[in-house]
Amino acid sequence: MAQHVKIIGILHIVFGGLAILGGVIALIVLGGIAGVVGSTAHSSDDYVAAPILGGIGGIVFIVCLILGLPGVIGGIGLIQFKPWARIVIIVLSVLDLFNIPFGTALGIYGLWALLNSETERMFSSQTLPLMPRV
Repeated sequence: MAQHVKIIGILHIVFGGLAILGGVIALIVLGGIAGVVGSTAHSSDDYVAAPILGGIGGIVFIVCLILGLPGVIGGIGLIQFKPWARIVIIVLSVLDLFNIPFGTALGIYGLWALLNSETERMFSSQTLPLMPRV
């Protein structure tokens, strides 16, 4: 089960990182468009559109950061077998069930592995499990 826990942690780090990366890309693209529109403004509408585009990019970035950061933090904690991370990832796995198709698969896998009695004992004993050599 320790291998499953590490895999779930890595997957949550990857998916959280992708969400944050998407937010950064949206911020860069919309901020760049706002800069171009603001510097080549020919009418009063252009001056109104530039801050709106930049603001939308900022909002998208903040939303993606809010959605992705708990997965990254929880995944790092899960790899280190922290008891609080198990609870965080269980909650995120329930929320992932609504993210079709990849999130649903991750949510089912996470719930299956983290709600297992062996995993629960592993996190309650506060000892790091021995990883089998492959």
